[in-house]
Order: sequence, then structure tokens, then C-alpha cells
Amino acid sequence: MPLYEHVFLARQDASTQQVEELTTQMTGIVEQLGGKVVKMENWGVRSLTYRMNKNRKAHFVLLNIDGPSAVVAEIERQERISEDVIRYLTVRVEEHEEGPSAMMRKADRDRDRDDRGGGFRGDRDGGFRGDRDGGGYRGDRPRRPRDDADAVIEE
Repeated sequence: MPLYEHVFLARQDASTQQVEELTTQMTGIVEQLGGKVVKMENWGVRSLTYRMNKNRKAHFVLLNIDGPSAVVAEIERQERISEDVIRYLTVRVEEHEEGPSAMMRKADRDRDRDDRGGGFRGDRDGGFRGDRDGGGYRGDRPRRPRDDADAVIEE
């Protein structure tokens, strides 16, 4: 049977429980039509690149589907009817990825980075930089001689 990756975006004001119910509804449709959901990932609420139907954020859900094309047609039909679904995308693939998807790996990487305290968020000392002199205006600092000051032409 063909393999598909299906991602849908649900409205930001839908609760997590409503998104889970929508996901189980889609999974039920797949199983009724003779397919099976190999993997389901909820990527959580993420910001959108641009506004869609007055939404700036959305719940992202990935379904890896193993089933006939009729399954995909029915899922997409149901999502067009649903008011909670903003967008959806189905892609046919040769094989499913093993382990977590790229989005889940990125979330793990970001969480690890924040735990280590790297970057600007990790400055525990309140942003103080001991290697800077912190001088105010340029006029307040003493002038230092330029390297080419000795190269003045004497007449």
C-alpha cells in the first residue's frame, strides 16, 4: 500500500482536547477505509509565518499513513468541512522516517540548548561583560595615538 505523510493545522483557539479528538476522528477514518496510522505526532502550538484565516498560531499534527488513496481523499474531504482545520498537506513518500520527525528533533535540540544555558538567554550574570570598559560618550575617553601619527611629513 502507498505511504503518506499528512500534516494538518488546527485553529489556535481550539483546545488541546479538541485537537486530540480531531486526530482520533482522522485516525478512525483511516482505519475504517482499510489503512493504518503508523505514527502520530502532535507538534503543539507554533507560530505561523503569515496570518491564515485571522490566526497567527496553530496546532500542528503529523500523521504517517499506510493506506489506499481513498483514505487520503476522505481525510481531506473531512478537513475541508471542519471549521477547526486551517490548512492540510498530504505527501506521498517512498518510506516513513524511523524515530521522531525533524520537527520533534528540533524541539529536543532547542530544549537541550536552553537547559545548557547557551546563547543570550543563558546569561546568568544579567548581561554584565567584564571585558568592556563601559565608557560613555566618545569625547569622555582619552585619545589614543594613531599608528600613522609618526608618519607626518616634516618640511
